[in-house]
Amino acid sequence: MLNLALLFLLGAIVAAAFGLTSAALAAAGIAKLLLFLLLLLFVITFATDLTRSGA
Repeated sequence: MLNLALLFLLGAIVAAAFGLTSAALAAAGIAKLLLFLLLLLFVITFATDLTRSGA
């Protein structure tokens, strides 16, 4: 998932360099969404691991 976020971020940078602002904004929005989803899944996984290990 991190790879997808970085891919869309790279796509946004390339689109912005060529002046395609709407495509750049769309790609940046998708990259931001994927990054937040990745962080949310990380926190959930971390919290579940703490509760299961009994720490």
